[in-house]
Amino acid sequence: MKSMLTKPLILSITLHVTLLAVLLLGDFSAKPPKPTPSATPVKPIQAVAVDRREIDAQVNKLKKQKADEAKRLKALEEKAAAAKRRRAQEEKRLKALEQQRKKKERERKAAETAAKKAKAKAAAAEKLRKQKEKKAAEKAAAQARAKRKKEQEAAKKAEQLRKKRAEEKRRKAQEAKERAEQQRLLEKQMAEEMASRQRARNQQITSEIGKYTALITRVIQNNLLTDKATMEGKSCKLTIKLAPSGFVISVQTGTGDRVVCDAARNAVNKSGKLPVSKDPEVFEKMRTISLTVVPEF
Repeated sequence: MKSMLTKPLILSITLHVTLLAVLLLGDFSAKPPKPTPSATPVKPIQAVAVDRREIDAQVNKLKKQKADEAKRLKALEEKAAAAKRRRAQEEKRLKALEQQRKKKERERKAAETAAKKAKAKAAAAEKLRKQKEKKAAEKAAAQARAKRKKEQEAAKKAEQLRKKRAEEKRRKAQEAKERAEQQRLLEKQMAEEMASRQRARNQQITSEIGKYTALITRVIQNNLLTDKATMEGKSCKLTIKLAPSGFVISVQTGTGDRVVCDAARNAVNKSGKLPVSKDPEVFEKMRTISLTVVPEF
């Protein structure tokens, strides 16, 4: 700025100084050269007389102009200095703004870098989370499949066991049925055999009882005092209780003729002991024996 203002000023001062030197040193009294024949006629130059006061006035004017120019130059220099200061301040402000911009740019880049890192970290975390979820899902699916397979195997084993138990139950039921049938047949056979034996035994007992009943009746007949006139065609039913030895425990008369009944009771008591079987079962059947006494003549 200063160099741009100084150059015109120097040029202006140089022109004024040159003009002043010409006015002071110029020879205005010299005659003009003669014209040559071939030259065009030149009008004569009229000499002008220079007044010293006018020159001083011009010099003063130039000095004043120089002083004004110096003031103007100083003002320009001050303006240039102010402009320089403003420019320095502006440059400082711009530098501060640039530094602030650079700082913000660094902060922005740092923020972008941090954001990228955070984004990358979040992406990595999300990827890891998805991998973990995938692994967890795969593990859960594998566990579910294993559990389902185990349950299916357990169900299959349970079904096989159920069928086996059902078959075993059916087999046992069949065996039990067969055993029951065999037992029934055996029991039936035994029952038939026992019945046959019992019939034979009963027949034997009945025969024995009949035998001893006949013997007892014979003893009573032997001891019976008869009277054909009062007893003929008459009878008496007796009930006799006996001891295992044949001893008569008691005698009770039932339906029949009183005379015959009295005579039959006396005949039993007279006997004291009556013949009895040594077979306990036979004796048990004849412990209390009933018979009908019909007097024989």
